[in-house]
Amino acid sequence: MAQQVDVVVVGAGAMGSATAWWLARRGRAVALVEQFELGHTRGSSHGATRIFRYAYPDPRYVRMVQQALPLWRDLEDDTGAVLLERTGGLDHGTPGLVAPIVDALRLCGVEHHVLTPQGAADRWPGMRFEGTVVQCPGAGRCLADLTVRTLQRRAGELGASVRFSAGPATVQPASDGVTVQASATGDEWRAPVAVVTAGAWLPSVVGNGVLLPPLRITRERLQHFTPRKPGGDWPSFLHYRTGTTHYGLLSPGEGMKVAQHMAGQEDDPEAAGPVTPDPAALAAMRRYVEDWFPGLDPSPVHPATCLYTTTPTHDFVVERRGSIVLGSPCSGHGFKFTPLIGRRLADLAMEREP
Repeated sequence: MAQQVDVVVVGAGAMGSATAWWLARRGRAVALVEQFELGHTRGSSHGATRIFRYAYPDPRYVRMVQQALPLWRDLEDDTGAVLLERTGGLDHGTPGLVAPIVDALRLCGVEHHVLTPQGAADRWPGMRFEGTVVQCPGAGRCLADLTVRTLQRRAGELGASVRFSAGPATVQPASDGVTVQASATGDEWRAPVAVVTAGAWLPSVVGNGVLLPPLRITRERLQHFTPRKPGGDWPSFLHYRTGTTHYGLLSPGEGMKVAQHMAGQEDDPEAAGPVTPDPAALAAMRRYVEDWFPGLDPSPVHPATCLYTTTPTHDFVVERRGSIVLGSPCSGHGFKFTPLIGRRLADLAMEREP
C-alpha cells in the first residue's frame, strides 16, 4: 500500500538532503529516498570538502553566495555542527579571465584584494601564481560529507522518513500528484509533489514526460597531494588559463585536492566496477603540481572521482513542472549553495515563490 506524504524527495545528495531538512523544519511530511547505501561515493556530493567562493564573473552567482552564507550559519545553529570553514580563497591567471571576477566582486560589495604574483607568492610560499591575483578573505571550504550526513540526520530527527538502498526510483505523475516507486524495496509513496534531485540519474527518474535541457555527464578525476611541511596556510584556489581551469583546496584527512575543472570524459552513471586509471591524466596533474606548488609533494596520495552533470550554459535547473520539482543538475559548482538551493526547492514544492 502506498504511503501518503506531503512531498517525496528523490535523491539524497546535498540538494535533496537540504530540501528534506527545510521541509521537515516546516512541519511537512516528507520522504527522502536514495537508491544507494548511506555514504555512497557514486554521485556528486561525496568527499571531504568543496570550495566556498564568491569569485564568479557573473554577479548573479556572487549574490547567491551572499544569500547562501547566512543559511549555512542557520544550518550550523540548528545542528550544532561546524560545516563551513573560512580559509580564504585565491583566483589567479590570465588577466582577461580574472578581470570580470574583480568587476563582479566590486559590484556586489564583496571584500577582495588584488595582488601581484610575487606578492601572493611571498604570502603563500607553497604556491606559485601568474597574471592577476585576487584574494577573497571570506572564501573557504564546505565540509561536504559531514554536511550531507548532518542534513540527513537532522531531517530524520525532525520527522522525515529517510530511506537508503531503495534502488532506482520512478516518478509517475497522477491526477492528484505523483506516485514514486522504489525498485529494490518495493516501497511506494503518493504525494501532491515530488522533488527530484537525482543528479546524473535525473533523466531515468523522470522519464520522457519531463522536458530537460541537454545534459553532459562526465566523470571528473581528483588527486590529493601532501604538503611538504605540516601546517601552513593553504587557501582554496582557482587558476584560469585560456582553455583550462585548475582548482583545489586543503581537505582534512585527504591532502591538498587539486584537479582540472571540466576535464573528465563522458561516462554512464550506471557503469559498475572501479574506474580505470588514466596514466596520461595522472602525469599531467603531477606536472601541474610540480610547476605551481613548491610546497606539495607531487606524488598523489588519494585519487577520487566525481560525477558532473552539466547543462549547456553551466547554470542550474531549479524549477517546477506541474507536480514535479527539478533540482538537478548543478554543473560542477553547486555545493556552496546547498542550503539556498534546498530552500528554493522546498519553496517550489510548497508552491511558494522562491
